[in-house]
Amino acid sequence: MTKELPHIPLDPELVNEIKTIVHQGRQQVAQAINAGLTATYWQIGRINEDILQNKRAGYGEQVVKNLSVQLVEDFGNGFSNKNLRRMMQFYEVFSDFQIVATLWRQLSWSHFKILIPLKSELERDFYAQMCRLEKWSEIIK
Repeated sequence: MTKELPHIPLDPELVNEIKTIVHQGRQQVAQAINAGLTATYWQIGRINEDILQNKRAGYGEQVVKNLSVQLVEDFGNGFSNKNLRRMMQFYEVFSDFQIVATLWRQLSWSHFKILIPLKSELERDFYAQMCRLEKWSEIIK
């Protein structure tokens, strides 16, 4: 049997301060995880330049498919053929490491997936900055 503790009223400011600390900590962890994943996806996207450059299209396609099969087996469906191709597009569209390193601290992978297919660099930059500055969680098409 557990002994019940006496009820001691808590200062609401103390409770709110602790809640704020918990929320901020969770947000920092989420941002760190997102930045790490996005950096990983960008580096994987380099496969097209580093490994497949100057190779026949059929060869490159087969390499990506085979790589996908192995990665899905080891890490799950996030590394499907479609997702590997998206990572390759990510690298092609955002090939400047300095720009990406700045953005991945502030944008999620979901943001990047929406920005990748935009044809105009000006349009991508505009929406990336709006997401960053206005804290947009989703881009309305």
